Amino acid sequence: MHRKTRVVCVSDTHAYAPAEAGFKLPAGDVLIHAGDLTNLGSLSELRRTIDWIAKSDYEVKIIVAGNHDVSLDPTFYARHGTGFQKGHLEGPQECIEAITKASSSILYLRHESAVVRLSRPDGPKTVFKVFGSPYSPSSGNWAFGYETADAEALWDQIPRDTDIVITHTPPYSHRDNRATGGPVGCAALRQVLQRVRPKLAVCGHVHESRGYERVRWISASETDPAAKDQVMVVPGVLPPPGSKKQSLVDLTGKRAPRLDNLWSWAHGDCTTSRTKDQSLVSGCSGSGSATNANRLAMERRQMTEYEGARAPRRETCIVNAAIMGTSWPHRGGKRFNTPIVVDLELPMQKALPLDEGPGYDKQ
Repeated sequence: MHRKTRVVCVSDTHAYAPAEAGFKLPAGDVLIHAGDLTNLGSLSELRRTIDWIAKSDYEVKIIVAGNHDVSLDPTFYARHGTGFQKGHLEGPQECIEAITKASSSILYLRHESAVVRLSRPDGPKTVFKVFGSPYSPSSGNWAFGYETADAEALWDQIPRDTDIVITHTPPYSHRDNRATGGPVGCAALRQVLQRVRPKLAVCGHVHESRGYERVRWISASETDPAAKDQVMVVPGVLPPPGSKKQSLVDLTGKRAPRLDNLWSWAHGDCTTSRTKDQSLVSGCSGSGSATNANRLAMERRQMTEYEGARAPRRETCIVNAAIMGTSWPHRGGKRFNTPIVVDLELPMQKALPLDEGPGYDKQ
């Protein structure tokens, strides 16, 4: 059984709080921030952002960093240290702890996945698997960059049973057009999204491409086995800038066609239990301590079996949730967008024993 879960999406706030940027946080169950929490990476900027996120009324707030969040990237810091941005960067450990110790409701993902269980009495009581990553294609002296040659191996780490993917970079040709040029997203990420087919993919980074689209993945086996996989993209329509209407994306069938991607195949095979030290763990049949190569082979085999036995995942909603609406040098002044609200159907979790409360399990 599935139930509507409201996900509020933001990205690229660049140290601005909602009051400063002129927007309000709509009510919802989950808040997602897809990176660029800061502008210059300082601890003071980070604390200001984390403060309003921690105080917001969502059961879980999921955060990834972005290329501007230089103090959250230990590799970047090791190369540049306090010599970057006029020497006002604090150490990455202090900055990371500013997020991880701020609130138990904050889930900070660093190219990793977690299973999230919503358990508020007045909430949807749904469960989903999320993967979050701060990386974006290398372009200058910024954090969490990677080269094109490394992209396929990087994004192939997204588990095939992921329901929601959060990346700072957009996938290539989806919500990634700059005002001064064409698409700048990551082609390897797009290829992996076509294999994983999550229900929702949230990104940012390219301020001018804020918005959403529904992508229908068409496998060659569904048409001509000799043909290549195809996609059908339906651009979304949101209220114009300055409108008081909420930027709502309905995927439940109430206001728009239902998302053709309901069944969470992995959650049907997963169990949740407590270890002796009372930490929460999630395990899927056949996973265990397999190597990364074995894991990928297993996932591909399971996906093949799943597509043959179940209705395949056919559709993904891709959202660019950039709040900052312009890019440097902000000709004509800075402009800000409002959050994008997504109504998404997610599977209800099985009843848990009373000692197993709400939360999330990193994997």
